[in-house]
Amino acid sequence: MLMWLAGFVILVIKLVAVLLFLVLGAAYLVWLERKFLARLQIRYGPNRAGKYGLLQPLVDVVKMLTKEDTIPDGADGIFFKLAPAVVAGTAFMMFAVVPMGRDLTLFGRSVPLVIADLNIGLLFVFAMSSLGVYGVALGGWASNSKYSLLGGIRGAAQMISYELALGLSLVPVVMLAESFSLVDIVDAQASYPFILVQPLAFVIFLLSAMAESKRIPFDLPEAENELNAGFHTEYSGMRFGLFFLGEYVNMIVLGGIVAVLFLGGWRGPILPPVAWLVLKIVPVALFMIWVRGTLPRLRYDQLMTLGWKVLIPAALVNIVLTAAVGLM
Repeated sequence: MLMWLAGFVILVIKLVAVLLFLVLGAAYLVWLERKFLARLQIRYGPNRAGKYGLLQPLVDVVKMLTKEDTIPDGADGIFFKLAPAVVAGTAFMMFAVVPMGRDLTLFGRSVPLVIADLNIGLLFVFAMSSLGVYGVALGGWASNSKYSLLGGIRGAAQMISYELALGLSLVPVVMLAESFSLVDIVDAQASYPFILVQPLAFVIFLLSAMAESKRIPFDLPEAENELNAGFHTEYSGMRFGLFFLGEYVNMIVLGGIVAVLFLGGWRGPILPPVAWLVLKIVPVALFMIWVRGTLPRLRYDQLMTLGWKVLIPAALVNIVLTAAVGLM
């Protein structure tokens, strides 16, 4: 009984720690993006709320919580309310299988620094990523708006298309690690990070991950100049905030997965393992922000051409080459 209680307490502590990390990380990733884009555009960015604008995320949360929550006439109320929770919830759940460091000893027992070390952890990530499509599609359909519906349809087609390239790009990583567990994949990189032997898989995965997270230049489901805000045009208040939170939590999660699969995860000298993981997540997030401030939005045909005619064939070729080298 005591062992079960200790295990439950440890699980709650890990859940709270990860939740705080993701929420605070997403809040200050918004601040970082606004400051970074401001510098690229030769302006200041947030600089009123606190020193260097560091309290701006808190102000934004208060603003979201106090704004009126409206539901359009003719909207499907249940699915309209459910869609933002699906997008945010699946983003949070993906981080459950990301290892954050070596095992610790707590309450006299070994505690892995991961919420759940699943032997199919990579498949779990794909499952949660696929479920996120439903949030976008439901948000667009349930709003009873033509702009939102078009955004939802675009989002569903885009995310399904790039799921294929995303999954195929990681087959060579699984072949090298001989496991779907993210913990085992980190352990397999004890000698060298997989980015050194799988640079093509890294590029394909990063581009597909950006498309999955609907970041510029892949933000066709939102496309302000065509669809106002796409699938979340009719949302306000904290429901819009959940869509916003889901996007930035997704950036952190994707950065963590890139770090785990290609950059050695939490491995590194001198610094604590968790610090190494964060240091590897930040450059991935900064790259996504830099791309947003640099490149224009793709046309829809260009988006689909890149996915179906470039990334998927390249991923298939990479699988064959990896298998051939492995058999030599």
